[in-house]
Amino acid sequence: QNVNELVFKMYEGQRDQLAQQSFNMEQANYTIQSLKDTKTTVEAMKIGAKEMKKAYKQVKMDQIEDLQDQLEDMMEEANEVQEALSRSYGTPEIDEDELEAELDALGDELLLDDDSSYLDEASAAPSIPEGMPSDSKTNKDGVLVDEFGLPQIPAT
Repeated sequence: QNVNELVFKMYEGQRDQLAQQSFNMEQANYTIQSLKDTKTTVEAMKIGAKEMKKAYKQVKMDQIEDLQDQLEDMMEEANEVQEALSRSYGTPEIDEDELEAELDALGDELLLDDDSSYLDEASAAPSIPEGMPSDSKTNKDGVLVDEFGLPQIPAT
C-alpha cells in the first residue's frame, strides 16, 4: 500500500507540474498576443498621425482666418441691408416713455368708462342658423334668410 501511495503522490506531483507549465504557456501566449495587438495599435497611430500631418499641411490658418473675416463682413452687410429695408417712412420719432404714458392713460380711461352701448349691437345680431337648410324664407326671429338659413344681404 505504501508503494501505491508513493506512485499516487508521484502522479499528483507530475499533474501539478503539468498544470503549472500549461498555465505558464497560456500566460506567455497571452503576453505575446497583447504585444502583437499593441504593435498593431502603434502602427495604426503612426499612420494616423502621418495622415493628419499631411492633411494639416493643406490647411492654411491664414486662409481660414481670412474666410472667417469675409463671412463676418458679409453678415454685417446683410444686417445693414435688412435694417435699410425695414426703415419706416413718414413716421415721427416716438419716445418710448411718452408712448407708455399714453397707453397707461388709455387703460385708465377704459376702466373708468361705464358706457357698454357698443355691446348692444352684438346682442341685437341675428341668431345662429340651426338645423338643415330649408325652403323657409325667414328664421325664428323673422329675418329673411337664404337656403342655408343665413341672413340675406339686401340687393343694392
